[in-house]
Amino acid sequence: MNKKALIVWGGWDGHEPEKLAKLFERVLKEEKFDVEVSNTLDAFKDEAKLMGLNLIVPIWTMGKITGEQANPVFKAVKAGVGIAGCHGGMCDAFRDHTEWQFMTGGQWVSHPGNDGTRHRVSMTNVKHDITAGICDFDVSSEQYYMHVDPAVRVLATTRFPVADGPHVGNGQFDMPVVWTKMYGAGKVFYNSLGHHADIMEAEPCLTMQRRGMLWAAK
Repeated sequence: MNKKALIVWGGWDGHEPEKLAKLFERVLKEEKFDVEVSNTLDAFKDEAKLMGLNLIVPIWTMGKITGEQANPVFKAVKAGVGIAGCHGGMCDAFRDHTEWQFMTGGQWVSHPGNDGTRHRVSMTNVKHDITAGICDFDVSSEQYYMHVDPAVRVLATTRFPVADGPHVGNGQFDMPVVWTKMYGAGKVFYNSLGHHADIMEAEPCLTMQRRGMLWAAK
């Protein structure tokens, strides 16, 4: 029996959520998932359906979510349904919803230099299934400055500062880019890359995302 995934896309159009939804749908179908795609948060309301999934993939930036929409997601992930996402589509989704941030493991707060900032992504755990065989690489995109749950398992980082900003006086530090964590019995995967669909589609980013979604799926 094929595994089941739900992709829910929407929010700010600048992150190309529909394009990402189509990309992730293609990837999951290549991995023999049955995939449902929705462009409304009301797709989260059906608790029984969510509980029967293997994976939830949110692609929704800067939105508002009601308790009726969010609570079935929390219940499903706590029960063992995986959740996996990228960039603002998962960790800048609902800025005023702290439980969402508790579940996902982080929240975007800035991107010094904005889009087109060339920075390096460095692997910190090359033995994990998600990052095995992947070397450090450079990308020209937003360098996400995150507030991150200290409990996450970091798989890749990026070094700040690159661009100027009020953070520069703090000196050099490494910011998580890719991580995993648990929320109840559910596996959580996040990748801060993916400002536009072409960044996510480029390798090795897409391989990490593919592996992350497979890892998270219960």
